[in-house]
Amino acid sequence: MLVSIGGGLGSLFVPCTARADMFIYTDSSGAQHVTNIPGDARYQLVLPEGGTQPQAPAPVPAPQREAGRERYALPVAQAAADTGLPEGLLHAVIKAESNYDADAVSHKGAVGLMQLMPETARRFGVLDARDPAANVLGGARYLKTLLAMFDADLALALAAYNAGPAAVLRSGRAVPPYAETQRYVPRVLDLYGREGGH
Repeated sequence: MLVSIGGGLGSLFVPCTARADMFIYTDSSGAQHVTNIPGDARYQLVLPEGGTQPQAPAPVPAPQREAGRERYALPVAQAAADTGLPEGLLHAVIKAESNYDADAVSHKGAVGLMQLMPETARRFGVLDARDPAANVLGGARYLKTLLAMFDADLALALAAYNAGPAAVLRSGRAVPPYAETQRYVPRVLDLYGREGGH
């Protein structure tokens, strides 16, 4: 199921609920394609709507989910208001990127809640990437830019957020065949679904 969200991108489509079907197939080059509306028989159902298969996301226990949400609810809400992106989507990215650790630094040098690389932080005016409000706003603006670049395809925008837009373009506008990225995209979509898709 899809929901249309405004915010200057025309029609931005993102998953609406955790109950939506999710299909994946890997092409001959190893690139992974993720959608909730399969275009052909190569797609395999991995997240069934209303199903009871173990792949379907279980509800996140409230205490586990609420700890990070409560601590950073205000900066996430402000970034969502600024960009028109759903708060649940931003929470999903933060959970996947840093697990709500504002001081997190990756081995590649990405910093903060939304794991901004230094050049990305500079591009979006983030002076201190460890400042939660600045980091989340910069990350949200970057994600919105990627959604515009990839025609509101959330899976491709998330792949670009993880691997860089050039990698997605080199892969023929598909999820690149990198193990990390192929784990990352379904994980964020799953977390977003667990957030309720809003």
